[in-house]
Amino acid sequence: MRTYVYRPKAAGRRPGVVLFSEIFQRTGPIGRMAALLAGHGYVVAVPEIFHELEPAGTVLGYDQAGADAGNRHKVAKSVQAYDEDARAVLDHLQARDDCDGRLLTMGVCIGGHLAFRCALDRRVRAAACFYATDLHKGSLGLGGDDSLARAGEIEGELLMVWGRQDPHVPDEGRAKIQARLVEVERRFTWHEFNAAHAFLRDEGPRYDPALALLSYRLILELFSRA
Repeated sequence: MRTYVYRPKAAGRRPGVVLFSEIFQRTGPIGRMAALLAGHGYVVAVPEIFHELEPAGTVLGYDQAGADAGNRHKVAKSVQAYDEDARAVLDHLQARDDCDGRLLTMGVCIGGHLAFRCALDRRVRAAACFYATDLHKGSLGLGGDDSLARAGEIEGELLMVWGRQDPHVPDEGRAKIQARLVEVERRFTWHEFNAAHAFLRDEGPRYDPALALLSYRLILELFSRA
């Protein structure tokens, strides 16, 4: 599994972050997101989430063909395989000389869901999940997922961020997720912005730079505390 690592140039051991991409894999916006986090003192690992389905180094385009391919792939891969990937990246970060063993995760779109699942690993101290798709439907992966059913296993703190104008996660979907987190008494903060899906992506018409700046402050505050 090709995994890209971004880290501060200065010597020292830092907390590690698994950053899960959108369905398009490591695009320019995802690389800049990783670099921003690294610039704040984290070792950031970005795995290719469809490494079994695409040649190493593949970046899907922000167009209909890229979206179609990504949406096919996300349900062609088993949830077990996604979980195995997450453990592999966590293991890698934990073993690195420049990582101090404190582990965090973040993700956007499908990556928000994968970050949620990554937090099922007890080593993860916090997860920042942005507009996590399929979480309310249980439809991630081949045959679906049990992410909400297992939400009570998450021990780290969650940051859940949504766009209210996101058609992928409607009002009733967000309400279902929030109710489940309350039911299992998880530690989480919840933010709903007037924004479209992918508002954090610094490319294309949905980008909201003001909300992106606010969001990065929320992420960095969470990671610093955790």
